[in-house]
Amino acid sequence: MRKRAAVLCGAAVVMAGSFTALPADASTPRTADTAPAAKLTWKSCGTTNYPTLQCASLKVPLDHDQPHGRQITLALSRVPHTAKKSQGPLLVNPGGPGGSGLTLAGFVAGSLPKAVAAQYDVIGFDPRGVGKSKPALDCKPGHFNPVRPDSVPSTPAIEKANLQRATSFAAACGKKYADLLPYINTVQTVRDMDSIRAALGAKKINYFGYSYGTYLGAVYAKLFPERVRRLVLDSIVDPTGVWYDDNLGQDYAFNDRHLAFMAWVAKYNATYKLGTDPAKIEAKWYKVRAKLAKKPAGGKVGASEFEDTFIPGGYYNGYWPYLAEAFAAYVNDKNADPLVEAYENFAAVDASGDNGYSVYTSVQCRDADWPRDWSQWRDDNWAVYKKAPFMAWNNAWYNAPCAFWPTGSLEPVDIANGDLPPVLLFQATNDAATPYQGGVMVHRLLHGSSLVVEQGGGNHGITLSGNACLDKHLAAYLTDGTVPRSGGEVDAVCDALPDPKPLSSSASASRGSTLHGMLGFRG
Repeated sequence: MRKRAAVLCGAAVVMAGSFTALPADASTPRTADTAPAAKLTWKSCGTTNYPTLQCASLKVPLDHDQPHGRQITLALSRVPHTAKKSQGPLLVNPGGPGGSGLTLAGFVAGSLPKAVAAQYDVIGFDPRGVGKSKPALDCKPGHFNPVRPDSVPSTPAIEKANLQRATSFAAACGKKYADLLPYINTVQTVRDMDSIRAALGAKKINYFGYSYGTYLGAVYAKLFPERVRRLVLDSIVDPTGVWYDDNLGQDYAFNDRHLAFMAWVAKYNATYKLGTDPAKIEAKWYKVRAKLAKKPAGGKVGASEFEDTFIPGGYYNGYWPYLAEAFAAYVNDKNADPLVEAYENFAAVDASGDNGYSVYTSVQCRDADWPRDWSQWRDDNWAVYKKAPFMAWNNAWYNAPCAFWPTGSLEPVDIANGDLPPVLLFQATNDAATPYQGGVMVHRLLHGSSLVVEQGGGNHGITLSGNACLDKHLAAYLTDGTVPRSGGEVDAVCDALPDPKPLSSSASASRGSTLHGMLGFRG
């Protein structure tokens, strides 16, 4: 799934993406072939926000089928349990692929009820290739530097320019990391997770994953069902569409969220003075896009960067007030400064973003088959664009290196599973990054799972973001394994939180923003 690789930091926001069998390397590792787990040495790495955070590193095989071969290093974090009786490790992951999970351990430990968090060693990690793990990938620094070609390939020249960017990125990855790319994939990461379990001395793990992290959790459960104690999946990837079809599905869902944002702006015409008709406001948005395609704002924000700036609003409506202010200032006052500032805060990709995007492409392009014939991409994305133009081509180019990737592709993992303890799933009905049907599909595939739905919710990553109803179910499950049961397609329903107000009352934007910064975008 497309997931913005950079951590999003709004200036005014309080902040720190059908298959058959297992791939050849996805079989459960044979114990006799597994290198003995090293003992972890934890050292304090506390921050102002997370003072009890500790860090360690762990060496794991680059290729888990060759456990005594080349080793790489994973960066780990933890917040230790404080209760007399521990329920073991709670491994957490923010998604991606390419998202750093080190500070997520502190966020989860600090956001759960104290009595619940106290019972767990909350464990974060940077997956292979990511962040402080070594080696960390950076295929082509500055790949997203502005101004990029217009994402919509309305002329052969524009299409050629975008294709050149995609092919050069794939070639750069292949040249720089030929020895690594075959092993940067979901299954190897999942086997890393089991190495973390072994190093912690735990027979079983508890797991809590967001977005792409839900796919990691489901694949771990498939490969190691006997080692799963509790499993929480929030904002769920549809495993039957990895990854080409899932990305096309995102385009429709993001377009719907963009229309919801337009309706929200219309509702607050007294503040933004852009009109009361959402369709006319949308027309103004596309008019601005066309203008920026000819003359980028501040020499930085062209048509593609304009899209980048507003895509985060599809993940989290707490960003809407800031985006609306920048949009209104440009339309009403001809003032480009707020728009440039919004781009720099919400969309500009920094060094960590280069790393995240490199891992994102490396995992997704390796995980599953992608069309290698560009004409199929062209036909499919023009078809989507006609119905859902907001993100269609932007998303296509984000994933386009996979059409030219220098490694072969594995088969996706069939995550269907009847050998697990109760599993708890969370899904918002209007989530754009991981559309609703993904949650329903995984509920069907994981026998005995329970699905909690946020009705009317459109945010991505919905637990620990201020919805007490959702968090009640999470706390109960982590306390004693209790899950809601209804016998139907959905086991429990929680109402969504209200949409935010304009910035004069912006408290609603700050609560969930820390989590959404960690989730990164895209997926």
